[in-house]
Amino acid sequence: MSQADLTMAAHAHPPGMTEGLPPFVVPAKKMGMWLFIIADAATFAACLVAYGFLRNGVADWPRPFHGMANAALMTFILLTSSLTMLLGVRAAKTGDRGSAFRFTMITMVLGIVFAILHIREWLSLIAEKMYLFHNEWGSPHFGAAFYSITGLHLLHVTGGVIALLIVGLGYKGGRRTSEDLEVTGLYWHFVDLVWMFVVPFVYLLNMAH
Repeated sequence: MSQADLTMAAHAHPPGMTEGLPPFVVPAKKMGMWLFIIADAATFAACLVAYGFLRNGVADWPRPFHGMANAALMTFILLTSSLTMLLGVRAAKTGDRGSAFRFTMITMVLGIVFAILHIREWLSLIAEKMYLFHNEWGSPHFGAAFYSITGLHLLHVTGGVIALLIVGLGYKGGRRTSEDLEVTGLYWHFVDLVWMFVVPFVYLLNMAH
């Protein structure tokens, strides 16, 4: 190749560009997940804002929670699961499939434990006669708001657990890549972050005097 050809090639692909692609390219899978997270964040935000208006507009809003032990335990489990997910993605990027799979499965198990604790809490509240549209403490809207918000979050946790199992097994078998694990990790971190907003709105503000 002549010097002229080299010069033309250099001008055709400026620094920071590879094969004609613009810099800071985001893979399609990751971009799709980010768009989903943005839309889903708007959904959760709308639910929490509506909950806030409802709570402030009702005079006899119940405050049934006498302690934060269960909510604190669930929070600790989710924060730990974010750490194990981060370690799993980091191991996948270094090519350590064994560690990546192990940390992914630990994250999945922590998600299952969170779901079990949440369902146990629901059963306890139902035993105290707090139903979807009725409770003995005050406004009947409390049950609808509580079960709707926490139920939506629990649905996302359940979906995340299923995704972790499928992607984790696929990655171990060579059918999935580290990018697939990273994209699943983005979703899981989002679910954990949403819980950080649910706890103060739904639990802390409804602590018994």
